[in-house]
Amino acid sequence: MSKKLPYEFYNRHVVEVAKDLLGKKLVFGNIAGIITETEAYRGFDDEASHAFKGSTSRSKIMFGRAGYTYIYMTYGMYYCLNVTAEDVGKAGAVLIRGLKLPEIHLNGPGKLCKYLQITKLQNGIDLINNNKIHIEKGVKVEQYTTTPRIGIKKAVNKPWRFYYPA
Repeated sequence: MSKKLPYEFYNRHVVEVAKDLLGKKLVFGNIAGIITETEAYRGFDDEASHAFKGSTSRSKIMFGRAGYTYIYMTYGMYYCLNVTAEDVGKAGAVLIRGLKLPEIHLNGPGKLCKYLQITKLQNGIDLINNNKIHIEKGVKVEQYTTTPRIGIKKAVNKPWRFYYPA
């Protein structure tokens, strides 16, 4: 029986997926850690999202099938790992901001990708049918904190950042 999260897990409202990813296990090669922090991003109703103005070469993956990786570079130097959510045609992605490994807690999406050596080469990977990178059931998270997202200038009123101290 697979521990990987099924397609149905991702094919829901992006805010629910972001909350439910807390405590799940991100597996990348030989490394596995517990997701401790996420942020949700949508489409036309979320001015901070890459998908706000519609599908572009950068954001088109957010409009596709749920359960895929969406990797982009920010500030010209840091990669960020996202997971697509929502129905096809509705944009949604969850930014993975924090990961607790046995030896270290990676707080920040750039640190996470740098440590795991995630680059644009991992963009567009199907998390359900891939063995190198996927997300599995993890630990049950009873309580978490909700705040506005970090490092954005638009749609700052949306409380779509979720974290818990692992």
